[in-house]
Amino acid sequence: MPNTHEPSIIERSAEAAHIWFGETAKELGTDDHRYAARALRAVLHALRDRLSVEESAQLASQLPTLIRGIYYEGWKPGGARRLAHDVDAFLEHVATEGRMAGETEASLAVAAVARVLHRHVSEGEMSDVLAVLPSKLRPLFQV
Repeated sequence: MPNTHEPSIIERSAEAAHIWFGETAKELGTDDHRYAARALRAVLHALRDRLSVEESAQLASQLPTLIRGIYYEGWKPGGARRLAHDVDAFLEHVATEGRMAGETEASLAVAAVARVLHRHVSEGEMSDVLAVLPSKLRPLFQV
């Protein structure tokens, strides 16, 4: 007989996602969790698209289940990728996907998400992510 007092995997996943959205919102200085979720999604997709398939999967393994689903949404690992080779192109990718006003808003989103990632992803994995990013993009994710 199942234990009905323990939260289900769906409830735990939703709770973890709410924590990430809440932390992202706080980092952005807003109470708007929908905006925070959109920003988190845009930054994670832009980051994912700059990582190798292997490194992308390693990072994903440390994300909560629902956030991992957002991370993988629309990903075609063998397909053509939008590779941002410089900061402006990366921020443009984030701004476009996140429906943001421009690079300034996108840079604030990247900084917010970077802080959330550094709190929840192991130091070793974040070091690996930074190591494979183009040198011009690394400062965006260093906290």
